[in-house]
Amino acid sequence: MDRILAAALQLVDEEGAEALSMRTLAQRLESGTATLYRHFGNRATLITQVIDRVFGEVDLDSRALAELGWDQACQAVAQAMFDTLGKHRKLAPLLIEQTPTGPNAMVLRERCLAVLLDGGLSPSVAARAYATLSRYVLGFAIQLTGTGNDAEQARVSAHFHDLPSAEFPATLAVADSLPVPLEDEFTFGLELIVDGLRQLHAPAR
Repeated sequence: MDRILAAALQLVDEEGAEALSMRTLAQRLESGTATLYRHFGNRATLITQVIDRVFGEVDLDSRALAELGWDQACQAVAQAMFDTLGKHRKLAPLLIEQTPTGPNAMVLRERCLAVLLDGGLSPSVAARAYATLSRYVLGFAIQLTGTGNDAEQARVSAHFHDLPSAEFPATLAVADSLPVPLEDEFTFGLELIVDGLRQLHAPAR
């Protein structure tokens, strides 16, 4: 089973989420699809386990997490999820197909919700906060596939710097900071979300 999942994840990493099928995986394993169906039943079950394998890679120290405030813990969880998906840049489209409910995903969700509840957030706010953070991570993870091209980043930067000042004075004023690296965008936006949660939670204290 572990060998099959490792091969499936490698297939996604190398060829993309759309390449993952029972047929292509069987070819890579030099096996028959019947063998795969005995283990997984269908492609959806295979995807569930591939996704959960990746969630198992999310590096979180439970003891260290418990020592953080709920807001810092939220940032730590979201950042760890994003960093892990960054190692598997072509996986994110699979997360659109289904909500992660495997054992590793459930443990991660439980840890984050526990931190939020222990921090005093109401159950409804805690649920929405986790859902928002998860969607935020997924949205940025999907864009990871198209990043990392230094030549494209340089082209876009040059384009911004060459704009006519009469038409685009504001863009030129910030051109030295454009384009913003995706990782920086993620961190900045995550801080805004958590800060918003702090303000939402403040009146209840």
